[in-house]
Amino acid sequence: MFVRNERFQDYVKLYPVITTIAAIHTVLFAIGSIPFFPRQWLFHTLAGVNIYIDQGEYWRLVTPIFIHMDFSHYIFNTISLLLFGPPLEQMLGKRLFIALYLVCGISANLFTFLLLPLTYIHVGSSGAIFGLFGFYSAMVAARKITARQSVQLILPLVIIALFMTFIQPGVNVVGHIFGLLTGLVIGLLSMKKLHSFK
Repeated sequence: MFVRNERFQDYVKLYPVITTIAAIHTVLFAIGSIPFFPRQWLFHTLAGVNIYIDQGEYWRLVTPIFIHMDFSHYIFNTISLLLFGPPLEQMLGKRLFIALYLVCGISANLFTFLLLPLTYIHVGSSGAIFGLFGFYSAMVAARKITARQSVQLILPLVIIALFMTFIQPGVNVVGHIFGLLTGLVIGLLSMKKLHSFK
């Protein structure tokens, strides 16, 4: 289910949404890494700065999903998307996958804004990625994933991801938790319309 053995060209054709999101991650990270490019301007314009959201800059609930703090942050989230996104894009289709991904990411950023101080700054697609984990958890709970190996991978993965959320310094715990919960709720509400997935 999560083993990717497609050629690059085939992957791009099969999963255009995931490829596009990963490309956006990469382009923005590359631009922000250019020595002579005003990285602070890019970060200042797109980051989720709670005090600016409070002042009406609501695009900051969306744009943080696509930028990352450093290389390890960028590579972990992008690889997670490339590995765990394809089954859902295949199952849901392009439009519904985009909706799921964005709603989970925006929800994570919204609750970060509502529950954390106005001085808090947040970036990264972790909330959206955790939303995918939440959706998978709903599928497991509803027995929509029937392959034993996939079930045995998903549950430990979610548990480890949550554990790391609480022990790693500087992690947006609120964003991770509410991204996960949003994906879980959407998944549970969608289960009747989904076919079993092996």
